[in-house]
Amino acid sequence: MTAVGDRDSYDEQVLEEFRARAGVVGGAFAETPLLLLHHVGVRSGRERVTPLAWWSAGETAVAVLASNFGASRHPAWYYNLLAKPTTIAEILSEAWRVHARVAVANERTRLLARIRASTPSAAAAVRNTQREIPVVVLDLLGRLNGRTEPMGAPL
Repeated sequence: MTAVGDRDSYDEQVLEEFRARAGVVGGAFAETPLLLLHHVGVRSGRERVTPLAWWSAGETAVAVLASNFGASRHPAWYYNLLAKPTTIAEILSEAWRVHARVAVANERTRLLARIRASTPSAAAAVRNTQREIPVVVLDLLGRLNGRTEPMGAPL
């Protein structure tokens, strides 16, 4: 298992590469579309940015999987989004204001089937845990003209 400090360092490397290459990342994520999810820690109040794989969830939404690499509990970002669902996601070279929501039962079933079919690593994470992994839909509210602002900044 990866230590938290190692995970944070790795995430920082992914963030730097993502931003330097307009949303494209190499290595283990070369074939995986990634987004950068901004969120505020429920307990710490600190703004965080987490790289996540994403899948289309329609014309104006994308889906992310709260798999936590198949761990026995949901990732921290999931709880942070439940507390503050309106946030920013960087997708390719654009920043978007988004509203996060947990997919409802039939929507989750449909999205999860597509995710598992298209992404073997996601299928493995779902298969390797006892918990129900939430599918989080990020409804795209509007572009931020390519700029990323701190969470508290007005639009």
